[in-house]
Amino acid sequence: MERSTSVPEKLDCRCCIVGGGPAGMMLGFLLARGGVDVVVLEKHADFLRDFRGDTIHPSTLEVMHELHLLDEFLKRPHQELPHLDVQFGPTALTIADFTHLPTRCKFLAFMPQWDFLDFLAEQAERCPTFHLRMEAEVTDLLSDGERIAGVMAKTPQGMLEVRAELTVAADGRSSVVRERAGLRSMAFGAPMDALWMRLSKSPDDPGQSTGRVGGGRILAMIDRGDYWQCAYVIPKGSAEEWRKGGLQVLRDEIARLAPFLKGRVDELRDWNDVKLLTVLVDRLPRWHLPGLLCIGDAAHAMSPIGGVGINLAIQDAVAAANVLTVPLRAGSVSESLLHRVQKRRELPTRLTQGMQRFLQTHAVERVLARPGGQPMKPPRVFRLMQHFPCLRRIPARLIGVGFRPEHVKEL
Repeated sequence: MERSTSVPEKLDCRCCIVGGGPAGMMLGFLLARGGVDVVVLEKHADFLRDFRGDTIHPSTLEVMHELHLLDEFLKRPHQELPHLDVQFGPTALTIADFTHLPTRCKFLAFMPQWDFLDFLAEQAERCPTFHLRMEAEVTDLLSDGERIAGVMAKTPQGMLEVRAELTVAADGRSSVVRERAGLRSMAFGAPMDALWMRLSKSPDDPGQSTGRVGGGRILAMIDRGDYWQCAYVIPKGSAEEWRKGGLQVLRDEIARLAPFLKGRVDELRDWNDVKLLTVLVDRLPRWHLPGLLCIGDAAHAMSPIGGVGINLAIQDAVAAANVLTVPLRAGSVSESLLHRVQKRRELPTRLTQGMQRFLQTHAVERVLARPGGQPMKPPRVFRLMQHFPCLRRIPARLIGVGFRPEHVKEL
């Protein structure tokens, strides 16, 4: 265990949440709202991460409505997509129609995740029992016999010791807490990785975030106001081959998929402007130990397909708060209650990952295996959706709401 030469700062709380992402911040807010003394530890100095997703799903917007925060939240800059379109070569296809969902907001919202997290932090800090510590990197777990009793964290001021009735791992797919606890995940594999980059945006560009498919390549584009955040999908493990092939090859491929970017691909000056995002799909068989619960990506890393990882993380947080707020306020949480959270969220996680793995195999892998530049017809199911628009409601339901939406419980 790493230690400072000085005496560690010590904190005591009912719940210590490790990780200030969507799962951690939402759970921290909900618990504090219910009167639970909670500490959230975030290792970075701010929420500005390029790799964070931007999608806010209708089910998450429903949670914001149940918290009486929706109107204030939607005042923040964002896009509203009532339909989800994919460009196959010259053909634009609508593959999801959110306008028929049984939710208050019948659209997919795009908002930079740092804005979403800042908003949650602002709301949570109005609760006297909420405490957010930035630049607090957890290095080890504390134990009391067989029970996890808190964490040790490194801060700019020295070591921090946080003792808690419950520790929640919400520190992502590379969770330090999960690793220190000895919890091992089952990995399911993925056929792709992504090259992540930004290109400037012109007022004449298409007006929404979109996906583009053609000739063995896939490009996802997120509109962040004055620039496009782009993810160029490549076969798993091929990043080094792309680097050896030269940056101009990547520039040319992006310009072929999105011709309106042709005059801007030279903004990618060298490979330092391109980051590798390794795609991982895994799940813990067991999400908890005495005194410890894993949620979000720490319990189940999702594929980027559908952008549903944030939604699953938020749903985990709502379910955990519904089960645990009253017991935590009273001061005791049994492992059977932690198992109730896993049981509540495990089935929708399994079903969602199963859907993602099916699409990885039968859509993404087939596209990537196609020789570059070879024309490609849209999948038959996408073509059917254009003739029978009611079919677009199915993916909209799976993406926008999911298999088991959670609702905020009034306590």
